[in-house]
Amino acid sequence: MYQTDPPRPPSEVLPTMYDRKSEDPQDLDIPEQIHPPPPWETMPTMYDLPSEDPQEPGLPDEFHDFQPQLLRETCQPPNYPTEEMFIGTDLNLYYNPRHRLWYKRPDWFLVLGVSRAQQQQNMRLSYVVWQEGMAPFLVVELLSPGTETEDLGQTLRDANKPPTKWQVYEQNLRIPYYIVFDRYENQLRVFQLVATQYQAVELPEQKFWFEEMELGLGVWQGNYQQTEGLWLRWYDATGNWIPTSEERAEQESQRAEQEHQRAEQESQRAEQEHQRAEQESQRAQRLAQRLRAMGINPDEV
Repeated sequence: MYQTDPPRPPSEVLPTMYDRKSEDPQDLDIPEQIHPPPPWETMPTMYDLPSEDPQEPGLPDEFHDFQPQLLRETCQPPNYPTEEMFIGTDLNLYYNPRHRLWYKRPDWFLVLGVSRAQQQQNMRLSYVVWQEGMAPFLVVELLSPGTETEDLGQTLRDANKPPTKWQVYEQNLRIPYYIVFDRYENQLRVFQLVATQYQAVELPEQKFWFEEMELGLGVWQGNYQQTEGLWLRWYDATGNWIPTSEERAEQESQRAEQEHQRAEQESQRAEQEHQRAEQESQRAQRLAQRLRAMGINPDEV
C-alpha cells in the first residue's frame, strides 16, 4: 500500500491566480491579443509589381489597350480611304528577308497604300514587309519604364543579336516618322527621317501636322472609355479633333434632336398662324352679322 502525504496546513497552500489580486478574472493583467494588419496595407500594389514580363518587356497594360483604339478610331485622312491603309496594333513586324525570324512589335503603326483585309479569314497574322512590299509610314511607341531606353534609341546592339528597335525603324525600314509618347511626363516626341537619320522635331504645342496625310497628331485632354486623361489623338486641318464612333453617334443624336425641335417649333408656328387666321375669320363673321342687323349689306361696303 502506498502512503500518501498528509494534507498541508492552510499556511502552506499555494496561492492561485485569483489570489494574486482578486477573484474577478476581468481584473487580471492579461495581454491584449494583437491582430495582423490587412493584406492591402502590407502586400505590394500594382505600383510595386511590374506589368511586364521581364523576358518580354512592353506587354500591354490597360493604357496600351485603350490608346491604340483611340488612334485607330480617329485616323481618318481625307486623301486616303480606309481600304487603302493598314493599321497594326501590337502586331509582329517582320522586316529582314535574310533573317526571317527577326521582328519588332510596335504599339501602333500605319501603312499607306496597302489594302486591308476584306474577309475575316484574310486578316493578317503579322505584317511581313517583303511580302507586302511596303514599309510603315509611321510608328507609334507608348513609353513604359521597361522599354524607355530602347524606344529612345539609347541601347546598343549586342553582338550576333538582332538590331535595336531604333535601328530597325531608322536604318532597315527607313520609316519616315517615329512617334514616342510618354504619358507619365505628358511628352510627345516626333522623329523625322532626314537623309539617313532621325531628327527630333520641335513641338511647342504638343502637335504635329503630316502633310502627306492632311492630318495632325497631338495630345488631347479628355475622357475616353470612361477614363479621363491625356491621350494621343488625330485632328483635322481646322484644328478639330477627329470624333470617335461614340462621339459621332452622340453628334448624330444631338442633330436629330435639334431637327426634331425645329420641326416641333415649325409645327407650333403653323398652329399659331392657323389660330390667328381662324380668329380673324371669326371677327369678320361677327362684323358682317352686326352690319346686316343694321340693314347694311357687308358685301357692298
